[in-house]
Amino acid sequence: MPELVILDYGVGNLFSLKNALEEVGLTVRISESIKQLNKIDAIALPGVGHFTAAARKLESITQSISTIVDNGIPLLGICLGLQLLFQESDEGPGRGLGIFRGKNVRLSGSLKVPHMGWNTLKIVKQNEILKGIIDNSFVYFVHSLYPIPVEKEIVATKTEYGETFTSMIAYKNVFGTQFHPEKSGPIGLKILSNFAKIVKR
Repeated sequence: MPELVILDYGVGNLFSLKNALEEVGLTVRISESIKQLNKIDAIALPGVGHFTAAARKLESITQSISTIVDNGIPLLGICLGLQLLFQESDEGPGRGLGIFRGKNVRLSGSLKVPHMGWNTLKIVKQNEILKGIIDNSFVYFVHSLYPIPVEKEIVATKTEYGETFTSMIAYKNVFGTQFHPEKSGPIGLKILSNFAKIVKR
């Protein structure tokens, strides 16, 4: 069974993500390091946490993560994990992984921040990780920031919350969700199951 490594860089919500990924058929290990790159089948960047602290923790393995991505190994970033795929964040100083060009900005609409609760996904570009997901499906969010990608072709879904923001990206072997699939009921599990199928190929 393929093994996925959840990177532990000091954020919360690791075990609910681990349980959800195991439920969809992956062997899951939580680790602070990724030294044995040849033994990793997939990687997940979890997240509820602060961009600056997480970016500092990842500094020593940024090159290893880039190598994993370049080798075609599937990567899934969730919430803060999605934001870390980009270069910088309004949340604070620090350099993200820079897998994609762009920055993370604060929600600036008139609605309450953080954006917390159920909201819909508007599919703007179909992708294999969205297979079987219908437009306007509800998923669960907890966040105050979101990424603005330079390359618009990586945007898979958008969501409306006082403004329209990127809620999911997908490009080659890299996927990211601003929402929490592990907290999003059957829809979230379907998305994780689709990711697991990509890993198992």
